[in-house]
Amino acid sequence: MTFLQELQSGIGERHVLTGPAMQQYLEDWRGRYKGAALAVARPGNTEEVALVVRLCAQHGVPVVPQGGNTGLCGGATPDASGTALVLSLERLNTIRSVDTDNDTMVVEAGCILQNVQQAAREHDRLFPLSLAAEGSCTLGGNLATNAGGTQVLRYGNARDLALGLEVVTAQGDILHGLHGLRKDNTGYDLRNLFIGSEGTLGIITAATIKLYPVPVAGCTALLALESIEDSVKVLSLARSGLAASLTGFELIAGNCLQAVVTCYPEQRMPFQGESAQAAWYALLELSDSESLEHARERFESVIGQALEQGLVQDAVIAESLAQSKALWHLRESIPLAEKAYGKSIKHDVSIPVSLMAQFVNETDAQLQAAFPGIENVTFGHLGDGNLHYNVARGTAFTEQELLQRQDEIYALVHDSVHRFQGSISAEHGVGQLKRNLLPRYKDPVELALMQRIKSALDPLGIMNPGKVLPD
Repeated sequence: MTFLQELQSGIGERHVLTGPAMQQYLEDWRGRYKGAALAVARPGNTEEVALVVRLCAQHGVPVVPQGGNTGLCGGATPDASGTALVLSLERLNTIRSVDTDNDTMVVEAGCILQNVQQAAREHDRLFPLSLAAEGSCTLGGNLATNAGGTQVLRYGNARDLALGLEVVTAQGDILHGLHGLRKDNTGYDLRNLFIGSEGTLGIITAATIKLYPVPVAGCTALLALESIEDSVKVLSLARSGLAASLTGFELIAGNCLQAVVTCYPEQRMPFQGESAQAAWYALLELSDSESLEHARERFESVIGQALEQGLVQDAVIAESLAQSKALWHLRESIPLAEKAYGKSIKHDVSIPVSLMAQFVNETDAQLQAAFPGIENVTFGHLGDGNLHYNVARGTAFTEQELLQRQDEIYALVHDSVHRFQGSISAEHGVGQLKRNLLPRYKDPVELALMQRIKSALDPLGIMNPGKVLPD
C-alpha cells in the first residue's frame, strides 16, 4: 500500500483529506502564510496520532501539527513543497476527567480553550488562561507555544498551568505523563521541554492542568494616562496595594481603542472629553477571595492614590459584570481592528518593566526617523513585561509597501529589544516567522543545545520542519 492508503486504513478514509478539502488547513488566519500538503490527517485519539507519526517516520514524511490554527508566527502552516502531512488535533477534544480535590483536569489537545474554561466553571473552578482567541484556539496549541494571555501576572504562562503531559514522540511512541503531581523530582523535566517547542520535538495530545478556586469577587477599571512612565508607576502602586490579587494589568495606546470604536461602532469609549483622547490607557483587574466590598475598597484605595499622585487623568470602575466585560471586550477587539485596517508588522516582545517606557519612546522615535508616517499600534501585558509592539502602514505606505520593508523594521525593533535586555518572542512563539532571527539574538551555546536536543529527539527531522530552529 502507498503511504496515503496506509493512513486511510489506519484512521479511516474520511479523516484523510486531500485536494480542496485541505484548504482551510493550509493558511494561517492572518493570511500571511500559505503552504501545500500531501494530505491532512485528523486522528481521533492518541493511539491514532501515534500510528500516523509512525507511518510518517517509516515513509520519511514531515509532520506539521495543527490545533486551532490561530497562531501569529506561521508555526502550524506547512511550507510550499507539498511534501508534508498536516496533522490536525481537532478531533481530540475530550475532557477526560476533573479532580476537584486535587484541583486538576485532564484535557485533550484539541479542546477549545473556551470550552476548557467552561468545564472548569461547571465544577466551580477556574482555569485562568485567557486570551483573545480563546473561542477558537486549542489547549494543545496554547501549550505548544507556551501562551500567556491577560492573567499571567497572577497565574503564569501555559507552562505554569500544566502539571503533566501525554506526548507522541517523533518515533510514534506515547509518553504517558499525565500525573497530577505538583512535586516530582525524579529526573529531567520533560514536560517543560515539550511545552513551548511548537511541535518540533513531539506532539502534545493531552495535559493535566491546574484549576483554581473561583474568585468571590472582582473589580475592573480603565485608567486614562499621559505616559507609559505613569503606567509603570501605577503598576508599582497596584502591586504594593493589591499583591497577588492583581490579576491583570494591560497597557493600551490611545490609537488602539480609537481603532476599535471606529471599526465596531457598537462598542463605546467609557470616557468623555479629553480622557477619550488620552495617549495611553491601563486596564486593571482585581480578583478577591473575600467579598465584593473588600475588593472594591482595596481597588478604590489604589486608584485613589494614583489619582492623588497625578499619575492618572481619569478612571472608570466597572459597576457590573456587564460593564467589566465591555471594558475587556475593548481590549480583546484590538487584534480584530488591526486586521480590519490591513496587514501590519507584528512584534511580540518582552522587556523588563523598568525599561519599558524608555524602550517604547526611543524605538518609536527611531521608527519615525527611518520610516516617516508609519503608525505604532502598541498594547500588551505590562504586568509581565510583554508588549505587542506592532507597526501599521499609517499614512505613508500602502500595505504592500509596508510589508516590503518588513525585514528592515524587524531589524530596527528587534535590535532595540536586544539592547534593552528583552526577548523577540514573549508568548506567540517563533514559528517560521522568527526562526532565522535567533542567531542574531540568542546565545550561541543556547542554540547549539537546542539543535542537539532536536537531533536527539527527532533524528529524522520530520517534526514540524522549518519552525523554531534556524537553517
